[in-house]
Amino acid sequence: METKPKRGFDRADRDDFTGSALLRLKAAREELKWLLDRGYSMDTAATFIGNHHSLTARQRNALKRSVSSTGDLQNRLKKLITPAEISGRKVLVDGFNIIITLETALSGSLLILCGDGVIRDLAGLRGTYHLIPQTDLAIMLILQSLESTGASSARIYLDSPVSNSGRLRQRILEISSSFQLPVEVILADDTDKMMEGNENIITGDSILLDSCISWINLTRDIIMGIEVDPFIADLSE
Repeated sequence: METKPKRGFDRADRDDFTGSALLRLKAAREELKWLLDRGYSMDTAATFIGNHHSLTARQRNALKRSVSSTGDLQNRLKKLITPAEISGRKVLVDGFNIIITLETALSGSLLILCGDGVIRDLAGLRGTYHLIPQTDLAIMLILQSLESTGASSARIYLDSPVSNSGRLRQRILEISSSFQLPVEVILADDTDKMMEGNENIITGDSILLDSCISWINLTRDIIMGIEVDPFIADLSE
């Protein structure tokens, strides 16, 4: 019997991110944040804490994605705007970043609620991407949410070096044709470079959140509104 592909699925997650394992991760989160606030680098601090708590590679990755220094958190929250504030304005969307997180949610795979309020996945993108059955719904949810905000238009960036980025672009354009929202999809060698320093961005990328003028936590709003029950490990503050 053929099974539906699940973005970001790992069999061990139900053991490693629930119960006593989650409590241990929360303790590790506090220790990692303490070190970051005192100037330690993320890699050095995460390695030390991970070794101390005998964390798996995936648990360590979750810590690194969910924890930030107090200064970084305050900086991001200052720039956070509500969906209502993008009415009549163009938004910039970090395509793969948002679509993969929503595919992960729709697959019932692990998501992490991070200290900055962003929901992130552990699926990763290492140059290879394939459309899966959940892709169309992920795209539709993004477009529906953006259209409901009254945004004037959306520019979605996709990393051209990633496999099947052209196919994903075509699929986004096909689905967007049934919406009133004007949508353009840009293939670029370095999407981060094109998005950094801008306003009204939608992403879970920490580097972009630190460099932007303003951002919208739209992914979290979408995930909290979908009918499926997402698997979320809460590593927020």
